[in-house]
Amino acid sequence: MSTLQKITPFLWFDKEAGDAAKFYTSIFNNSKMSEPDKINDTPSGEAQVYSVELCGQQFTLMNAGPHFKFNEAISFVVACEDQNEIDYFWEKLTSNGGSEGRCGWLKDKFGVSWQVTPLKLGSLLSADKTGEVMQAMLKMNKIIIEDLKVEKK
Repeated sequence: MSTLQKITPFLWFDKEAGDAAKFYTSIFNNSKMSEPDKINDTPSGEAQVYSVELCGQQFTLMNAGPHFKFNEAISFVVACEDQNEIDYFWEKLTSNGGSEGRCGWLKDKFGVSWQVTPLKLGSLLSADKTGEVMQAMLKMNKIIIEDLKVEKK
Protein backbone atom coordinates (compact mmCIF):
# COMPACT_ATOMS: atom_id res chain seq x y z
CA MET A 1 0.00 0.00 0.00
CA SER A 2 1.08 3.61 -0.34
CA THR A 3 2.37 5.99 2.31
CA LEU A 4 0.64 6.18 5.66
CA GLN A 5 -2.17 8.70 5.91
CA LYS A 6 -2.89 10.39 9.22
CA ILE A 7 -6.57 9.41 9.45
CA THR A 8 -7.94 6.13 8.09
CA PRO A 9 -11.64 5.17 8.06
CA PHE A 10 -12.13 1.90 9.96
CA LEU A 11 -15.24 -0.17 9.15
CA TRP A 12 -16.47 -2.93 11.50
CA PHE A 13 -18.32 -5.79 9.80
CA ASP A 14 -19.88 -8.92 11.25
CA LYS A 15 -18.37 -11.42 8.75
CA GLU A 16 -18.39 -9.54 5.43
CA ALA A 17 -15.14 -7.52 5.48
CA GLY A 18 -13.46 -9.70 2.84
CA ASP A 19 -16.51 -9.55 0.56
CA ALA A 20 -16.75 -5.79 1.08
CA ALA A 21 -13.04 -5.34 0.30
CA LYS A 22 -13.46 -7.26 -2.98
CA PHE A 23 -16.68 -5.38 -3.81
CA TYR A 24 -15.22 -1.90 -3.23
CA THR A 25 -11.94 -2.59 -5.03
CA SER A 26 -13.91 -3.88 -8.03
CA ILE A 27 -15.84 -0.60 -8.27
CA PHE A 28 -13.22 2.11 -7.74
CA ASN A 29 -10.23 2.70 -10.00
CA ASN A 30 -6.75 2.85 -8.48
CA SER A 31 -7.78 0.33 -5.82
CA LYS A 32 -6.16 -2.63 -4.13
CA MET A 33 -6.53 -4.81 -1.07
CA SER A 34 -4.15 -6.69 1.20
CA GLU A 35 -4.30 -10.25 2.38
CA PRO A 36 -6.16 -10.33 5.71
CA ASP A 37 -4.30 -10.03 8.99
CA LYS A 38 -5.62 -12.06 11.90
CA ILE A 39 -6.09 -10.48 15.32
CA ASN A 40 -7.05 -12.39 18.46
CA ASP A 41 -8.89 -11.14 21.54
CA THR A 42 -11.70 -9.31 19.74
CA PRO A 43 -15.36 -9.53 20.85
CA SER A 44 -15.89 -12.35 18.33
CA GLY A 45 -12.60 -14.14 19.01
CA GLU A 46 -10.27 -14.04 16.03
CA ALA A 47 -10.87 -11.19 13.59
CA GLN A 48 -9.76 -10.70 10.02
CA VAL A 49 -8.54 -7.23 9.10
CA TYR A 50 -8.22 -6.02 5.51
CA SER A 51 -6.39 -2.93 4.32
CA VAL A 52 -7.86 -1.51 1.14
CA GLU A 53 -7.03 1.49 -0.95
CA LEU A 54 -9.85 3.09 -2.95
CA CYS A 55 -8.82 5.89 -5.31
CA GLY A 56 -5.68 6.41 -3.23
CA GLN A 57 -7.61 6.59 0.10
CA GLN A 58 -6.74 3.98 2.74
CA PHE A 59 -9.51 2.10 4.58
CA THR A 60 -9.39 -0.68 7.15
CA LEU A 61 -12.17 -3.29 7.17
CA MET A 62 -12.52 -5.81 10.00
CA ASN A 63 -14.64 -8.90 10.67
CA ALA A 64 -15.35 -8.70 14.38
CA GLY A 65 -18.90 -9.89 14.97
CA PRO A 66 -22.43 -8.50 14.98
CA HIS A 67 -21.98 -6.04 17.85
CA PHE A 68 -22.23 -2.83 15.77
CA LYS A 69 -24.23 -1.84 12.69
CA PHE A 70 -23.70 0.89 10.12
CA ASN A 71 -26.07 3.86 10.01
CA GLU A 72 -26.43 7.13 8.12
CA ALA A 73 -24.49 9.12 10.72
CA ILE A 74 -21.38 8.26 8.70
CA SER A 75 -21.24 8.25 4.90
CA PHE A 76 -18.66 8.41 2.14
CA VAL A 77 -19.03 11.02 -0.59
CA VAL A 78 -18.17 10.06 -4.16
CA ALA A 79 -17.59 13.30 -6.11
CA CYS A 80 -18.43 12.68 -9.76
CA GLU A 81 -17.28 14.60 -12.83
CA ASP A 82 -20.42 14.02 -14.90
CA GLN A 83 -23.71 12.14 -15.18
CA ASN A 84 -22.03 9.03 -16.61
CA GLU A 85 -19.89 8.75 -13.49
CA ILE A 86 -22.92 9.31 -11.22
CA ASP A 87 -24.83 6.59 -13.10
CA TYR A 88 -21.88 4.17 -12.86
CA PHE A 89 -21.32 4.54 -9.10
CA TRP A 90 -25.06 4.59 -8.35
CA GLU A 91 -25.63 1.36 -10.25
CA LYS A 92 -22.58 -0.41 -8.78
CA LEU A 93 -23.12 0.65 -5.17
CA THR A 94 -26.85 -0.19 -5.14
CA SER A 95 -26.40 -3.55 -6.89
CA ASN A 96 -27.11 -6.91 -5.26
CA GLY A 97 -29.15 -5.62 -2.33
CA GLY A 98 -28.18 -1.98 -1.94
CA SER A 99 -30.94 0.61 -1.54
CA GLU A 100 -31.60 4.08 -2.87
CA GLY A 101 -32.07 7.06 -0.60
CA ARG A 102 -32.92 10.68 -1.35
CA CYS A 103 -30.71 13.49 -2.64
CA GLY A 104 -27.90 11.26 -3.89
CA TRP A 105 -27.68 9.06 -0.77
CA LEU A 106 -27.68 5.29 -0.92
CA LYS A 107 -26.76 2.24 1.13
CA ASP A 108 -24.70 -0.54 -0.37
CA LYS A 109 -25.45 -4.22 0.24
CA PHE A 110 -23.38 -4.12 3.45
CA GLY A 111 -25.36 -1.19 4.91
CA VAL A 112 -22.61 1.41 4.37
CA SER A 113 -24.00 4.84 3.39
CA TRP A 114 -22.65 6.71 0.36
CA GLN A 115 -23.42 10.07 -1.25
CA VAL A 116 -22.98 10.04 -5.02
CA THR A 117 -22.90 13.69 -6.06
CA PRO A 118 -21.68 15.87 -8.91
CA LEU A 119 -18.56 17.95 -8.27
CA LYS A 120 -20.51 21.01 -9.41
CA LEU A 121 -23.29 20.56 -6.82
CA GLY A 122 -21.81 23.16 -4.47
CA SER A 123 -21.56 25.80 -7.17
CA LEU A 124 -25.08 25.04 -8.42
CA LEU A 125 -26.48 25.39 -4.90
CA SER A 126 -24.54 28.58 -4.09
CA ALA A 127 -25.51 30.27 -7.38
CA ASP A 128 -29.20 29.49 -6.86
CA LYS A 129 -30.73 32.37 -4.92
CA THR A 130 -34.31 31.09 -5.31
CA GLY A 131 -33.81 27.61 -3.83
CA GLU A 132 -34.94 25.91 -7.04
CA VAL A 133 -31.86 23.67 -7.20
CA MET A 134 -32.39 22.43 -3.65
CA GLN A 135 -36.10 21.88 -4.30
CA ALA A 136 -35.28 19.86 -7.43
CA MET A 137 -32.67 17.79 -5.57
CA LEU A 138 -35.05 17.03 -2.70
CA LYS A 139 -37.34 15.23 -5.17
CA MET A 140 -34.56 12.98 -6.53
CA ASN A 141 -33.02 9.74 -5.42
CA LYS A 142 -30.10 9.54 -7.86
CA ILE A 143 -29.02 13.06 -8.78
CA ILE A 144 -29.64 14.01 -12.41
CA ILE A 145 -27.39 16.98 -13.13
CA GLU A 146 -29.48 18.30 -16.01
CA ASP A 147 -32.58 18.44 -13.78
CA LEU A 148 -30.70 20.62 -11.25
CA LYS A 149 -30.00 23.39 -13.73
CA VAL A 150 -32.43 26.25 -13.42
CA GLU A 151 -33.11 29.05 -15.88
CA LYS A 152 -31.59 32.44 -15.04
CA LYS A 153 -34.39 34.95 -14.58
